Amino acid sequence: MISYIKGVLQAKGNDFIIVETGGIGYNITVPITVCESIPETGSEVNIHTYLHVREDSWTLYGFLSEEELKMFKKLITVSGIGPKVAISLVSSVSPSHFVLAVLTDDIDCLTQAPGIGKKTALRIIFELKDKFKKEQGKEIEILSLNIEQKAENKFNDAVGALMMLGYSNQESNKAVSGIYDSEKDLETIIRDALKGMAD
Repeated sequence: MISYIKGVLQAKGNDFIIVETGGIGYNITVPITVCESIPETGSEVNIHTYLHVREDSWTLYGFLSEEELKMFKKLITVSGIGPKVAISLVSSVSPSHFVLAVLTDDIDCLTQAPGIGKKTALRIIFELKDKFKKEQGKEIEILSLNIEQKAENKFNDAVGALMMLGYSNQESNKAVSGIYDSEKDLETIIRDALKGMAD
């Protein structure tokens, strides 16, 4: 097993990079996020890798962080999920959001990745949820509670801001509820709520 490759970045495309070390150039399939954030060619890089072996091919998959690699390994244990689909999900969802999505049954978060439909998302949640709970235990519970609390605070802050602008509590709650998305920052939530009331 090749755990990581440290060498000079020789080339990069939309879904691959070539890293040279010891006179050998390794073609490594990577998530889009790696191609977007990796240094320019000629720079030294350290890539965490997973070697996927089939009868007709050996493919190296690479990641900038151990968390992304762990997420990839978890995904390919799910029935029907191959490396290509796993890479697509790693490209679209960060490891921390992925764990939270599985634990909170957030299908929409998972289906934002190309190739992930509702049935596949449900299968991922079904097969990984208990594993994550056992592995993370109380740490995950605390993380989930903290994120839920922050989301609730953000919602209430947005409602309060609208009320300060002269809208009633009922109007403010309705407007924020109509556009609320936990991924949005507070400023965006307020702006979208105001836009919704103006339409």
